[in-house]
Amino acid sequence: MQANPNLTSYSAVLARKHGAVGTPEREEFDNRARTYYMGLLLQEARKEEHITQAELAKRTGTSKSYISRIENGLIDPTISSFMRIIDALGLRFELTRTIA
Repeated sequence: MQANPNLTSYSAVLARKHGAVGTPEREEFDNRARTYYMGLLLQEARKEEHITQAELAKRTGTSKSYISRIENGLIDPTISSFMRIIDALGLRFELTRTIA
């Protein structure tokens, strides 16, 4: 079966749009993507717990606008804020070592 010359990999698309892996441009894109994805995960967890942004802010000692900016991927929370949010949502954060 011959490969379709009109198809391209997603990695190639990302490299073309945001730079090759390891370049500052790609690092910036990857960081923004992780921030956005983390915000979506926290928002989903908050909604599953039926907690408003205001309630989560109260439980974590932050503001509703801070929670909103995190959920919308506009800011990266500090580690301490992230851990307070995780705790308030009844989630667990686990670090593991990858075996090479």
